[in-house]
Amino acid sequence: MMRRLQFLTAFFLLALHVLSPSSMAVAQLRRDYYADVCPNLESIVRDAVRQNVEHSPVAAPATLRLFFHDCAVRGCDASIMLINPDGDDEWRSPDGMTLKPEGFNTVMSAKAAVDSDPQCRSRVSCADILALAARDSVFLSGGPDYQVELGRFDGRVSTVGSVLIPHGTFNLDQLNAFFSGLGLSQTDMIALSGGHTIGAASCGFFGNRMGGDAAMDPAFADQLRGSCPGASAAGFAFLDATTPLQFDNEYYRSLRAGRGLLASDQALYADPRSRGAVDRYADDQGAFFRDFAAAMTRLGRVGVRTAADGEVRRDCRFPN
Repeated sequence: MMRRLQFLTAFFLLALHVLSPSSMAVAQLRRDYYADVCPNLESIVRDAVRQNVEHSPVAAPATLRLFFHDCAVRGCDASIMLINPDGDDEWRSPDGMTLKPEGFNTVMSAKAAVDSDPQCRSRVSCADILALAARDSVFLSGGPDYQVELGRFDGRVSTVGSVLIPHGTFNLDQLNAFFSGLGLSQTDMIALSGGHTIGAASCGFFGNRMGGDAAMDPAFADQLRGSCPGASAAGFAFLDATTPLQFDNEYYRSLRAGRGLLASDQALYADPRSRGAVDRYADDQGAFFRDFAAAMTRLGRVGVRTAADGEVRRDCRFPN
C-alpha cells in the first residue's frame, strides 16, 4: 500500500508540473498546421510507416506504444526519442527499455523521409511525426483512420526518473488514477487499452498469473505455460491471441472470455464499474474505433509544448 501511495504521489506531482496542458499550447494544435510549409506531410509519413510495417509486424504495435510512453511521461514532446550522453534518459529506464527498436526505427525513417523534401526539412517536429506514425500504425493494421492535430514542439529534456507509467498489475482504481492525472477519463482509458489488440508482452509481465488466477480461463493459462516454460521470462505471448496483428475489437472479446493477458487488462472486465464499456466495445467495433480515435486525440494534447519551451529538432535523438 505504501509503495502504491508513493507511486501515485510522485505521478501527480509530475502531472502538475509537466503534463497539465496550457490553453495556449492546446490552441496552437490544428489539423492543417503544416499545410503551407509541408503540404505532403501526411502522405510522406504514411508511406514511411507502411514500409516499416511491411518489413516487420512488430513496427505497428511498437510505434503505437512509443507514442503512449512519450505522452504519458513528459507530455507529447518526443522526449522518449532523446539520447543523453550520461545515459539518464527515458528509454533507458526499466520501463523504457521494454520498448521495441522497431518503434524508434519507424519514427526515425519517417523523419528522414520528411526531411528529404526540401520544403519540409527541419520544419516538422519529431513529436508531430510520432503522433502521425502512431495513427498510421493503427490504420495500416486495420484500425480507424482519424485526423491528427498538429503543432507540437519538441522537448529538450529526458530523464530516467521522470518515467512513471501504468504496470500490468494495476487494478481499476490505479489505472483511473493514472489516466486522470493525464486529464483522461475512465472511458478514454478503456478505449486506449484496446491498443493491446496488437502487440505482445514477455513472460515476466504475466507469469505470476498462470499459477492460479481465478479471473483467467484455465485453458488459456495452460496455453501460456507452454509459452513460458519453467521460470523462464524469455518467452512472450500476444496481448490478443485471436487476431494479434489486426487492429480490431477482439481484445475486448478476449476479456469477456477470461483471456486477458495482463492483470490490468482483465481488471477492466472483472470490475463491474468498467465491465459495461468492455461489453459495448466487444459487441460494437465501430463504437470502439470512434472512442479510441477520440481518446488518442485527447492523449495527443497532453503536455504540448510551444515555441517558448520547445524546438523543432533537426535530429530526433538530440536537442538542437
